Amino acid sequence: MTDEAPLRRRDAPDTAGDGPHSVPPDPNSGGPASTPLTAPRDGTPRPVETSAELADVVSRMSAGTGPVAVDAERASGYRYTQRAYLVQLRRAGAGTVLIDPLPLDDLRTLDAALAESEWVLHAASQDLPCLAELGFKPRRLFDTELAARLAGFERVGLAALTEQLLGYSLEKHHSAADWSTRPLPDSWLTYAALDVELLTDLRDLLAAELERQGKTAWAAEEFAALVASADRPPRVRPDPWRRTSGIHRVRGARAQSRVRALWYARDGVAARRDSAPGRVLPDSAIIAAAEADPKDERTLLGIPGFGGRSVRRLARIWLDALDQARALPDDALPVNQPVEGPPPPHRWAERDPIAAARLARCRAVVVGTAEQHNLPPENLISPDFIRRLAWSPPDEVTPQTVADTLRGFGARNWQVGLIADQLATALPAPDPAP
Repeated sequence: MTDEAPLRRRDAPDTAGDGPHSVPPDPNSGGPASTPLTAPRDGTPRPVETSAELADVVSRMSAGTGPVAVDAERASGYRYTQRAYLVQLRRAGAGTVLIDPLPLDDLRTLDAALAESEWVLHAASQDLPCLAELGFKPRRLFDTELAARLAGFERVGLAALTEQLLGYSLEKHHSAADWSTRPLPDSWLTYAALDVELLTDLRDLLAAELERQGKTAWAAEEFAALVASADRPPRVRPDPWRRTSGIHRVRGARAQSRVRALWYARDGVAARRDSAPGRVLPDSAIIAAAEADPKDERTLLGIPGFGGRSVRRLARIWLDALDQARALPDDALPVNQPVEGPPPPHRWAERDPIAAARLARCRAVVVGTAEQHNLPPENLISPDFIRRLAWSPPDEVTPQTVADTLRGFGARNWQVGLIADQLATALPAPDPAP
């Protein structure tokens, strides 16, 4: 492998060095006409599948220099879990590596080798959990998607950014593929290798743009927060069955108990098969059965969504679930759980008009400040934090109490510094006009 110079935009000046090109990109320009990038510069590597091959990768990556580009492919929509089915790495001096984690115990040796290295990922929050399951997690990182958001880019997908900033177009037609497939097709492996081909080049350009805009420290706080949450277990939602699509149509606790019973029956089958729940039984079928309450197989199989061969084979499971729901005593039926935090904003005007007015003033502050600093409002501050602040403001509203409240919610220091004073002014009702 070679210590190659980074790829650049095709219209970039031919300057010496390995840094980003010297002309700052316009975050919202159309960019140059792009060149399709169809193959990695070093060719497509075969996936690493043995401990001996992994040891060689560890040696190569240890000898490499600079940041390491990292990506992972899952099988969302196909499998029950969110595990990684392929891990991609690229580093100067080491080239591109594809790792099949299925035959390997973990990636802890690779984790130790890269402990001092900065990782470069795109949309890191999507990949960090499945990488942490392999014992592989960063100590420092740079998220190109988040950096682009902070820099004010309107299109922040990897393909859009590489096209706009580097002049290369990436095909993304395998992004929703079933990466648990074995063997992986060559075209998929090429696609996966290209996902890390340009990441460090993109990182350098975005870092330069953040520096130009005075946002480097903001990005550092955001990246540190991602690192801190890398191996944090996902939050378990109470009553996950309530998120069944279309459940708003199901009226009454008894009918909701049927949704709950079918949801958990499906979840059990999905877990045993390691299949995405929606591939076992669609949400629409659960809702239709909960409304119809079929009591025999013939009636059940006449409901849309239950006619497929694999679903029909499980008819007894679905009917047993409905029988169990039917047999529940009234005191075991679902009850609405108290909602933590404020109600949905569309109900504020009815529930508390004063709070609704507070929320409107706070939102105006957020939008105005975000526009001033060329940021998406949701990256300036979490909308949930603003709702909670407006619903239950501090007893004594001051810039300090507002700042402390936002930090208690989890806001970063740079966010608090930009917005706390203005929110403290907006929270109290304005004096009536004379």
